[in-house]
Amino acid sequence: MQHQFQLVVSPKEAATTELLTKKVARFSGIPISEITHIEILKRSIDARQKATKINLKVLVFTNEEFVQKTIDLPNYKNVSNQEEILIVGAGPAGLFAALRCIELGKKPIVLERGKDVQARRRDLKAINQDHVVNPDSNYCFGEGGAGTYSDGKLYTRSKKRGDVNRILDLLVGFGATPKIRIDAHPHIGTNKLPKIIADIRNTIIENGGEVIFNARVTDIIIKNEEISGVTLQNGDKYASKKLILATGHSARDIYELLHLKEIFIEAKPFALGVRIEHSQNLIDQIQYKCETRGEYLPPAPYSIVKQVNGRGMYSFCMCPGGVIAPCATAPGEIVTNGWSPSKRDQPTSNSGIVVELRLEDFAPFQKFGPLAGLEFQKQIEQQAFLEGGKTQTAPAQRMVDFTQNKISSSLPKTSYAPGITSVDLRTVFPKFIHETLREGFKAFGKTMRGYLTNDAVLHAPESRTSSPVRIPRDKITFEHLQIKGLYPCGEGAGYAGGIISAAIDGEKCAEKAIATL
Repeated sequence: MQHQFQLVVSPKEAATTELLTKKVARFSGIPISEITHIEILKRSIDARQKATKINLKVLVFTNEEFVQKTIDLPNYKNVSNQEEILIVGAGPAGLFAALRCIELGKKPIVLERGKDVQARRRDLKAINQDHVVNPDSNYCFGEGGAGTYSDGKLYTRSKKRGDVNRILDLLVGFGATPKIRIDAHPHIGTNKLPKIIADIRNTIIENGGEVIFNARVTDIIIKNEEISGVTLQNGDKYASKKLILATGHSARDIYELLHLKEIFIEAKPFALGVRIEHSQNLIDQIQYKCETRGEYLPPAPYSIVKQVNGRGMYSFCMCPGGVIAPCATAPGEIVTNGWSPSKRDQPTSNSGIVVELRLEDFAPFQKFGPLAGLEFQKQIEQQAFLEGGKTQTAPAQRMVDFTQNKISSSLPKTSYAPGITSVDLRTVFPKFIHETLREGFKAFGKTMRGYLTNDAVLHAPESRTSSPVRIPRDKITFEHLQIKGLYPCGEGAGYAGGIISAAIDGEKCAEKAIATL
């Protein structure tokens, strides 16, 4: 027999089978001798009180043998000779769109401007050590997209958009830990995600699809307001009546191409700010209300939101036990982001702290039309490059110094490999962003006692939180409002925000495209 319960336990009880069994027996009244297995279905941490607790949803097996269920991949069939669908971009939206095409009997051709997931490593090393940015292969571009080497966080609030568990199951089928189906904030880790991405690519190829690297699209061929194909930078052309455009939030050349061809796009609000780094031990102390984190607790995350001067200011992509990475996609700019390995065992934590932007903030760039937000974003990144010394060295300031408008006389050690240089960040940000951040950090310090410290350092800027452009599409068909056969998809189109929501959107775009064939 099986029984489902929700209960609150200590971290040690949650991690120890014997103790958890005793707890379940006391909670349920079921004799221990009858309990044959306890399967944890959901797990979350509650650190609101002095003693941290774990919320569990469990399935208890009594007087029956437990058989571990395996998660199998769909029965993909060979689609070598089937109708072709072009997919531009091999991030989560593009890859999951390709898998869904195969599942539905169509041949995906995935065109990725960057390199395969292993070859990307050399370009990441070049930007970290030599400050050289390859505009086609970096933390944002290449197989797997921005998430591959930027953590693999799987938490999403987008449950209304589609079946989150389906995407998690597929990831488990491709080698991710089954724990991602249990944890409230699942995470794969930058050290483990590349192999999963490579396995997805191999599955696409083995079943008749194509994945082509170093294939940057330079033109979208349109005839009579309908997609006809694309042209690559090397002159190669690919013909198709269906094009899923899944290029990610940093493919500025695609936005510029669409605008040049008078294909309807529009400016979209996004958020921008800094990436802050604290010691992980301090965040553990604040969040767990202890001197030293217990052995049964993971490195503590945090999430914080404030209204400051009428604007939202919030933490974004928080990385416990992680490092800060240089995520520029072109020479002459600085972009910061963060990631964690699967164990989250680095001594520092980092998080984007960003300010919400509005369309009216882009007024000085209105001559750029729908690219106004993109130009606003670009100017700040280029100014950071100049202030940082015209390398990938990031402009930085200690946290309290920032709130007091003082240039930091020294800077702490940072996980940001290219290095940092002391700068008054008023020279990087517009006044309204700088003032919102200043006041917001003071408010953060009142909510999280100890958070406002001069041992923390701000790296500028955190600017790629989401796309500054939306590519409008029909709510029912997902087809572009103007161009037949064009399916704007994922984060780059303004319809997703993270790996899971992008993957869901990729599947849906594939389904919509195939439905009209």
